[in-house]
Amino acid sequence: MKPDSSQELDAEGEDRLRVSEIFKSIQGESSWAGLPCVFIRLAGCSVGCAFCDTAYAREGGTAMTVAEVVEKCLALSGRLVEVTGGEPLEQAACLGLVRRLIERGMTVLVETSGTLPISGLPAEAVKIMDLKCPSSGVCAKNDWSNIEALGPRDEVKFVIADRADYEWSRAMIGKYDLTARCKEVLVGCVFGAIEPQCVVAWILEDGLDVRFQMQLQKVIWAPGARGV
Repeated sequence: MKPDSSQELDAEGEDRLRVSEIFKSIQGESSWAGLPCVFIRLAGCSVGCAFCDTAYAREGGTAMTVAEVVEKCLALSGRLVEVTGGEPLEQAACLGLVRRLIERGMTVLVETSGTLPISGLPAEAVKIMDLKCPSSGVCAKNDWSNIEALGPRDEVKFVIADRADYEWSRAMIGKYDLTARCKEVLVGCVFGAIEPQCVVAWILEDGLDVRFQMQLQKVIWAPGARGV
């Protein structure tokens, strides 16, 4: 699905977004894990990943202007902000939101499925991009042109459900020289599908230069908790 280039405008011509939720918590993943972070979860996603853990954000959402979203972040004292989803890049106004947040002095992470172009995002934004593994059921939707758009601030994430996913991820890391191309290569587990010890053992056996990650929010709170 391509971004909606005819995004909704309000009466004053302000870009509008469909927002699932905005909340402050700690960052649960990536090299930023553990830091206080404001999350902007945009609604809408057509990717269809088999192990999506935010299915509630695929549809619906509350209409908010970009200015309203920025003000909510400021009210939450957000210096580190993550724009996520859903799939945030399915909303064309997402790009303007990211630019506005950066202009207000915030460090902005954008977590995306990697199925839509990331080249339109500002260079100052930190892209945290999935490469969808075979067990996700949507591996064919990976936009491989995004590899060339990655920079030294960006991170690539693999979420693994089984040994086949791990071997595929290992091959992609080597094929695209990802550890040299971006700041971090992140390897994590589908929650409840595979024991973390297995994945860690494989990483150590192969000497992969990657960062293993857990979803801290599922360790601290109940796995299905929202707004955390």
